[in-house]
Amino acid sequence: MSLLVLLQDVVQAAVDLAPLATLGAALGAAIAVIGAGLGISRIGSSTMEAMARQPEIAGNAQTSMIISAAFIEGVAFFALVVCMLIAL
Repeated sequence: MSLLVLLQDVVQAAVDLAPLATLGAALGAAIAVIGAGLGISRIGSSTMEAMARQPEIAGNAQTSMIISAAFIEGVAFFALVVCMLIAL
């Protein structure tokens, strides 16, 4: 089997799997967004509960919550970009 025939087979296999890659990218993006939403909502609810129990830590807890939510959002955005690159 020559190298050219082998390369043609590889290209044909990649073309046949393109719709599955798009589907996988869409599912990955959906999971990333859902996970980020759940994570940020859990951080928010825990912070509100902590501020209700100890009002004097409200400033520190709110700052920590915003920083944590920003990190989660950044990771989710990175995951979306990777999924979009796979889909193209």
